[in-house]
Amino acid sequence: MTDSAHTEAMDPKPAEVDDLCRLFLSSLPVSGVSVAVMTASGVRMTLCSSGVIAARIDELQFELGEGPQSSVVRSGQIVMIPDVASGGHDDWPVLGAALGELAVGAIFCVPIQMGAVTVGVATLYSDRPLTLDHHQQATALAIASAIAGGAVQQAMVSAIDEVAVESAAAPVLRREVHQATGIVLVQLDTTATVAYARLQAYAFANGITVLTVARDVVAGSLSFEETPS
Repeated sequence: MTDSAHTEAMDPKPAEVDDLCRLFLSSLPVSGVSVAVMTASGVRMTLCSSGVIAARIDELQFELGEGPQSSVVRSGQIVMIPDVASGGHDDWPVLGAALGELAVGAIFCVPIQMGAVTVGVATLYSDRPLTLDHHQQATALAIASAIAGGAVQQAMVSAIDEVAVESAAAPVLRREVHQATGIVLVQLDTTATVAYARLQAYAFANGITVLTVARDVVAGSLSFEETPS
């Protein structure tokens, strides 16, 4: 059985895998992936899963309140467990046991960042022990960076409450957000699209509205100039 056939048998994928997941699957020797975003206020949203096992790994971390996802959100660093069966996960023993029952050999959690803000985590797994070399780690981080804007956009579209608030005062919001976008554009020496995406990422990661972020930028109490990119 080929690697691809073995992977498919372990975690059958839907006919159409979300673009946010597809890049990881096509570029890395993993069996499955899920992409989730989370905010400082505790809001969590799974945007895609490549199959049932990937989805269950994501669900377990949320249900149990433990796992490498939380470490990634706190640290902004990639977390790799190349051999789940060997132990070494004292911080999440229940999840470790559950992963063993799912026949998960290795798991990798990759931060999805926009600038210094960690807006989500891509959780990759292999059905056998696996080590990602430096090139593969760099590839995973590059893909996570590439999908960050799309992940935030997708999450923001689903944030119905925020959309409703913004709709109530659309003219004022547009004016203030446009002004803030212009300020961030100058601070980062970038495009308006990237500047607005940074406003969105900061808002989502901190559990506040884009309008609140825009007002802070305009007032001068928040600057993206000193935020590492």
